[in-house]
Amino acid sequence: MNEKNEASILFPYYEDTEYKQLSESACHDLGLDTLCKTLSNDPKEQSLIMNILSNMTSDPRVAEFRHEVFKDILRLPRLRERLTELFERIEFIRNFSTVHKEYDEKLGLWHLLHRLDELNDYICCVEAMRECLSDEDIRSAGLKKFKEHIDILYEDSCFEAMKKDIAELKEKSSAVQSVTLGVNVNQRFEAVSMGLISVNDKPFKKSGIVSNFADALASKDKIHSGTDWDGDMHYHQVEKQQSSKAAEFIERLAGFSAVRSNPFMDARVRATVISAPDSDGVSNSTFYLDNILNKVLDTLVRKLRDTLTKYANITILNISQVIPEYIYYIKSAEFISRCTEKGFTFCDPVISDNDASMQAKGLYNLKLAVNHESMADIVLNDLDFDTEHTVYILTGANRGGKTTITQAVGLMFVLAQGGISVPASSFSYNPVDCIYTHFPADEDKTMDLGRLGEECVRFKEIYSACTKDSLLLLNETFSTTSFEEGYYIARDSVKAILRKQIRTIYNTHMHKLAADAEEMSAEDSPVKASSLIVRSEDGVRSFKVEVARPEGLSYARDIAEKYGVTYEMLTS
Repeated sequence: MNEKNEASILFPYYEDTEYKQLSESACHDLGLDTLCKTLSNDPKEQSLIMNILSNMTSDPRVAEFRHEVFKDILRLPRLRERLTELFERIEFIRNFSTVHKEYDEKLGLWHLLHRLDELNDYICCVEAMRECLSDEDIRSAGLKKFKEHIDILYEDSCFEAMKKDIAELKEKSSAVQSVTLGVNVNQRFEAVSMGLISVNDKPFKKSGIVSNFADALASKDKIHSGTDWDGDMHYHQVEKQQSSKAAEFIERLAGFSAVRSNPFMDARVRATVISAPDSDGVSNSTFYLDNILNKVLDTLVRKLRDTLTKYANITILNISQVIPEYIYYIKSAEFISRCTEKGFTFCDPVISDNDASMQAKGLYNLKLAVNHESMADIVLNDLDFDTEHTVYILTGANRGGKTTITQAVGLMFVLAQGGISVPASSFSYNPVDCIYTHFPADEDKTMDLGRLGEECVRFKEIYSACTKDSLLLLNETFSTTSFEEGYYIARDSVKAILRKQIRTIYNTHMHKLAADAEEMSAEDSPVKASSLIVRSEDGVRSFKVEVARPEGLSYARDIAEKYGVTYEMLTS
């Protein structure tokens, strides 16, 4: 991922930057699939956004670079609109153009003229983009650097010279108004071949001397001696309804397709001789004339090809490869704008400058902004990661919001490191190198090892991949066995997590594990675990978290409520 791309506004090049890919299960556990569908209805764009969000790096320079770009895109709606228009136009040119076809040398004049129009449209788009990115309100290094890249591309590609070449070539080619053809016949007066005599800058007009070609044949005086053009030939239009051999031949003129070069008429004129097929209609007339003109106008055609070959490879590909990055920013900015208009709070993520690796004020789960029309019913929370609170053991009543807050923290890091504004009143952090999640697995994934065996295998893999720069989110891990067995496995796991100093939220019903947080922290660890609870009063869930000892609700009671086997639930 860390490839040097001067045009990128998402992946600035730093030699020591490393990226890690979130697992498919982590993306699902964090709700990124739902978020991507919210940002765009287009499956391709959803996949694009997912690929960007799920590639993470702990390099703070990347996060800052991205967020500065995002702020420009968010702050300048007119810039978003104009760029969207230009990208749609460029994508249309790229998808439906013939610029990158490999058989250009086999294609003719009309095809090349069409390419001139495409290339001219592309130049107009590049010029419009330069103008767009010249906005004085643009502040980010990323957009400014991309503007410089466009300027260099424009100058190095000699776009001004290209525009001049295109104008000249179009002027020359548009001057072709008619062609003069010569037809060879055999003794039975059957047309056997024909060739091009000249290309003219004026169209023929029907001659008043003779009304048609058949009339000319009726008089021997009108038969021309030799093949040299004496300059006194006139245009004899043959009407389609003529039934003579000559008229039938002319009517089939469009069907000639076999092209070969041959000196014809005058040594100074390079002509094309074409054999006539037995049958065809007028549908291929353009193709036929195209082949003739390719041979006779080979100098002009070569000039067209040389011009297009000179510029094609340095044009559309240079711009189109960065379009997906702009789409990511634009779709994200549009989503944040919609949420802000509804009253939801977002802030700029800031790289931490103190010992705390995360300080969040007024945070909430982004999916709540998707599912609610206002913030009136949303509970905001504060949460820090520091040396005293590196591992949180989160407990609370069932359906009290434990999973929601666990997921919310993960989303904060994904959004912040993706450069996007985050759902909080303030958020400072140290970027994580990756986010690992251990949520309950689907039933079909536990058939071979059993639930506890599957959980143990998966946790070991995740733990091995984690570093002190990672974020680990555990949801009901080791809760599928008896309390005693689960507790001892979980306790050893937390001690190992502390040893690696991994930022962790462990959402669990094991209140005893939370109660032992202080004791586990005392065992040779530079960081500590803390008990985090979702506060409830008189059984009413507040969805508010705070650092405190577990409230004492029994594990069994919560499990019973979860599966509906309390006395009240069974008898209601």
